[in-house]
Amino acid sequence: MKACAAPALAAALILGACSLVGDSGASPGADGKAAGRMARPGAGAGAPGGMREPSVVVGTVQTREIVDRIEAVGTAFANEQADLNSTVTERIARVNFTDGAFVPKGAVIAELVRSEQGAQLAQFQARLREAESQLQRLQALQKQGFATRAQIDNAQAAVDVARGQVAAAGSQIGDRVIRAPFAGWLSLRRISPGTVVNAGTPIATIVDYSRIKLDFPVPETFLAAIRPGDPIIASAAAYPGEPFTGTIATIDPLVDPVTRAATVRAIIPNRDLRLRPGMLMTVEVKSAPRTATVVPDLALVGQGDRSFVFRLNDDNSVTRTEVRTGVRRDGMVEIREGLAPGQRIVVEGTVKVRDGMTVRPVEQAAPGAPQEAAEQPA
Repeated sequence: MKACAAPALAAALILGACSLVGDSGASPGADGKAAGRMARPGAGAGAPGGMREPSVVVGTVQTREIVDRIEAVGTAFANEQADLNSTVTERIARVNFTDGAFVPKGAVIAELVRSEQGAQLAQFQARLREAESQLQRLQALQKQGFATRAQIDNAQAAVDVARGQVAAAGSQIGDRVIRAPFAGWLSLRRISPGTVVNAGTPIATIVDYSRIKLDFPVPETFLAAIRPGDPIIASAAAYPGEPFTGTIATIDPLVDPVTRAATVRAIIPNRDLRLRPGMLMTVEVKSAPRTATVVPDLALVGQGDRSFVFRLNDDNSVTRTEVRTGVRRDGMVEIREGLAPGQRIVVEGTVKVRDGMTVRPVEQAAPGAPQEAAEQPA
């Protein structure tokens, strides 16, 4: 009984093994199709590793009217400013101004004691009158033949000496009268009558700030973009949100070898006298208006100092294209070379694509673009 059962069990095992081998090598049926689908789920053409084409957001290369914009920080200076100092050592006799007063050109600001110089002037004026009278008498005698040419010359020399002495005395008196060199506003008083001042002692500062000179640095790399006459817009912390307009007047011909920047001076009208010398102001210079090709900043792929974009072809494949960029602002960048308006590019999803890959494009929902682009000095 046991001898008969062993051959039967061996035969059953052999038949089962043959059945398994026959199933694996048979032509695929319904189960075979399911197995095939599990092995390659949704394989797509052009996608590496059997993956589906990646979805990317695409947009169209556009054109915009832009201007170069340079921003800097500058200092406001008065149109004219001078310190009024004493040129001699003397006592203050009179102060003729009040704090912050406006004075016309030539107005007397202060007077120093000048009694001694006044006496000398009177003495020299008397000598001049005497010398002139002596000259006139000798000239009359010469006509009658009673005076020689030498006498006339000596008398004329005496007149010239007396005139020089009068002028010197008048100059000494003038040094003791402090006058306004131009029309402007005076600073706070620094002296009082009776004070003895030395040569060089400041008495007051006069300022004409009816217009402001605004000096600000511009890096040497941006000097070619600006020129005298370009408009500027400035703002001050004292008046937030309020622009002050002016124009570039002068560009310093010298570049600072340390900062590699040149000083630019702009003129801002200040008729209402709201701006004051010494203020710190933010400056914005606009220049070189032009129609430029722009793309979103997200579309750029950087590699070292080079920039690329993925251009979409008609068959939905992409081509990596090198571009030369310009100014940028608000998420947009100017393309100076490499693209033409109307071409389609990958805007979002550049990290998922490679050169020559086929993609599934999704149109950009609401492409934004600024009205101007800007360059920021370092």
